[in-house]
Amino acid sequence: MQHPANPHLDQLLAQDRGHLIHPVAPWRKHEQRGATVLESGQGAWLRDASGHELLDAFAGLWCVNVGYGHESIVAAAAEQMRKLPYATGYFHFGSEPAIRLAAKLVDITPASLTRVYLTLGGSEAVDAAIRLITQYYNNTGRPAKKHFIALQRGYHGSSSMGSGLTALPLFHRGFDVPLPNQHHIPSPYAYRSADAGDDQAVIAASVAALRAKVAELGAGNVAAFFCEPIEGSGGVIVPPKGWLKAMRDAARQLDILFVVDEVITGFGRTGPMFACEAEGVEPDLMTLAKGLTAGYAPMGAMLMSEQVYAGIADGAPAGAAIGHGATYSAHPVSAAVALEVLRLYEEGGILANGQQVAPHFAAVLDGLADHPLVGDVRYRGLLGALELVSDKATKRGFDASLGLADRLFDTGYRNGLVFRSFGDHILGFAPALCFTADEFAQMGQRLKKTLDDVLAAPDVRAALK
Repeated sequence: MQHPANPHLDQLLAQDRGHLIHPVAPWRKHEQRGATVLESGQGAWLRDASGHELLDAFAGLWCVNVGYGHESIVAAAAEQMRKLPYATGYFHFGSEPAIRLAAKLVDITPASLTRVYLTLGGSEAVDAAIRLITQYYNNTGRPAKKHFIALQRGYHGSSSMGSGLTALPLFHRGFDVPLPNQHHIPSPYAYRSADAGDDQAVIAASVAALRAKVAELGAGNVAAFFCEPIEGSGGVIVPPKGWLKAMRDAARQLDILFVVDEVITGFGRTGPMFACEAEGVEPDLMTLAKGLTAGYAPMGAMLMSEQVYAGIADGAPAGAAIGHGATYSAHPVSAAVALEVLRLYEEGGILANGQQVAPHFAAVLDGLADHPLVGDVRYRGLLGALELVSDKATKRGFDASLGLADRLFDTGYRNGLVFRSFGDHILGFAPALCFTADEFAQMGQRLKKTLDDVLAAPDVRAALK
């Protein structure tokens, strides 16, 4: 992205090119392109270093759910930093914010979840779940239960083990994952399913696939099934209502642990505080992050049921430590931030606002269903996507040689709009819960202009059927 001449910015860009490794980026291409430096944010708006204003329809990275610039969050962090900037959880030490946060999370999550391990993000929360599930089965005399099942197109972070549960080629290539004990079943991807239009058939196919995979591996060998209520990084795959409950019931019947990854869907993103609430699902474990602190500080959480906790605790040698931990687990500043963010969701009215404005978000996406580039519109709450196709009848995508994903993102940026542009030409949206009706109207105008601008390119028009 080009910036006006600015010696300070030029120096920053040179330092970035020479030293800073960016997540999930083509490294040499990034060096050539250079960084787009963001300078400030307020509400749903960002400003870059050249003064360009952007409506952020992706909440940072699905995380700034309360919007930018809340002074009360800054104050909570500053107060905790002055009082006690760090407290280890080792040696039986604790801090008030971390203890209060654990209790609050147990209070607001499904009733099955009673114990909390606090991490620094979603990937670490998933990794903790994998390690402690392994410990659970070893400590309860079932050491053969070592296989994990997840969904195709699912995302469970990029740790050494979590990246194998993730089922996106980008996160596998060159990393020697999935591991031999990690397996995947098809997603409930209604738009590209043979059962498109029949919700019950889509659900039944998922349940049958889980049963078949467990039968293939042997029920005595399978530890757990991991899933997102809506697959985020896989393209915002929205399953039919009732899918999560059906998969939970199947896991219970199959005697495998049911792990719900609400890193993206938690904290009002789909409407209720957690997506599990919509179907009365009580998982055995849950992973959280992103909206937990609304991105203001790094933090994640892994919650488990009393049954899993007791199995680990009582199955270990008497007095022996459970060897899982990290220096920054239960960090007091992050916990203080999370407590204030949770207060804003509830007492500050942000959760209610997100529910109130969700119809405006739906109207933006539905209003583009007839656009020549749009094949599918899907959403729940304030999480949604447009899937672009070159042929609506056959649902055919676009050739990678068009470089359309980058062109869509760059065009949106020029039009003052930030969204996620996936490599397979799905546009992902996760606006902050503080969005107003007027901001959704602006989002709709800027998004339509972006699609129209891209459609105006001769090579894109030529690709359409």
